[in-house]
Amino acid sequence: MRLSVVLLWLGAAAACGPSRGFNPRHSPRRIHPLVYRQHEPNYSEINKSASGPPEGRITSKDEKFKDLVPNYNPDIDFKDDEGTGADRLMTQRCKEKLNTLAISVMNQWPGVRLRVIEGWDEENSHGDNSLHYEGRAVDITTSDRDTSKIGMLARLAYQAGFDWVYYRSRSYIHCSVRTESSVGTGAGCFPSGAVVHTEHGPRDISTIKKGDKVLASDDTGKLMYSEVLTFIDKEPNATREFIEVTAENGEKITATPSHLLLLAAADGWRDAFAGNVEIGDVLLTRGPGAVMRPSRVVDTRVVSRRGVYAPLTRSGTIIVDGALASCYALVRSHALAHAAMAPLRWLASLSPDEDRGVHWYASALYSFGDIVLPTSYKYR
Repeated sequence: MRLSVVLLWLGAAAACGPSRGFNPRHSPRRIHPLVYRQHEPNYSEINKSASGPPEGRITSKDEKFKDLVPNYNPDIDFKDDEGTGADRLMTQRCKEKLNTLAISVMNQWPGVRLRVIEGWDEENSHGDNSLHYEGRAVDITTSDRDTSKIGMLARLAYQAGFDWVYYRSRSYIHCSVRTESSVGTGAGCFPSGAVVHTEHGPRDISTIKKGDKVLASDDTGKLMYSEVLTFIDKEPNATREFIEVTAENGEKITATPSHLLLLAAADGWRDAFAGNVEIGDVLLTRGPGAVMRPSRVVDTRVVSRRGVYAPLTRSGTIIVDGALASCYALVRSHALAHAAMAPLRWLASLSPDEDRGVHWYASALYSFGDIVLPTSYKYR
């Protein structure tokens, strides 16, 4: 019972988003600051085990420029020397890690905020291969500019999920993240182009809005229409790797590897990450009336798609393309995830939808989930 309570309220329903996964680096034990010139992990920044190699500069005239997102978090100070707001621009993954770190800074030093002194750059003020040019790096300090805090700030940044942290200067640290595509196995949910079924006919998932009713399933496995309360994750411009699962009857479903599908079982359904579905497993697909049809999986393949959408329905389930899925990801239990998201379902009608990115509630859950979830419950 104790384990169930912990799982429910401290991380059982993390959203699927860039790096939006569980990170084993977190520990409830006492943490130690980095020392001057130390970096974590102990590889070069562009090593694949760290932030990875550069993929090319992004300028304001590039097609990829629209993939950069502004960070307007009021708990973060942005120096903005250029006066253009460029320091606020970054990849979605970098934004999420920065926002997580901002919370850690306020908890560590009440009254102190995180301060960004350099973000995205297109003015050639860094080295040739700098990840600042791609919006994947930030240089940060604290709002009080207390240099005695820099070592601990570096440790907090690494714990927040930055893929490479360097105590570069006595007055600031450098942090960077991997590309969105390189962490696609832990992000997103369903791609643009996936079909959901409304009371008025099929629609592209990218056109669904809060308040729409889509085909889903109740706890007994009976098909029904369930209201879309909000989006756990929404990123129209992101490109991810997905798993396309095809059933013997021709129905398909495409989801990120860490997303939960609900497969046929003797007692109803069982949970399975899309990335773990095998040929011979049995999908639950649309059937006549309110009945679902089991159909054996005959093929799975990795595909690249643009756009990630994770609608949250009142029932916690959804029929996508032609098969049944959970609304949740990253945790190997639909029931626990559904319970953990109960507060969001209750409060969804009182709060406006977030235009893009991971919902703040889900983001908070996975930030704590790293500490308390047993490995057996996590997507690996």
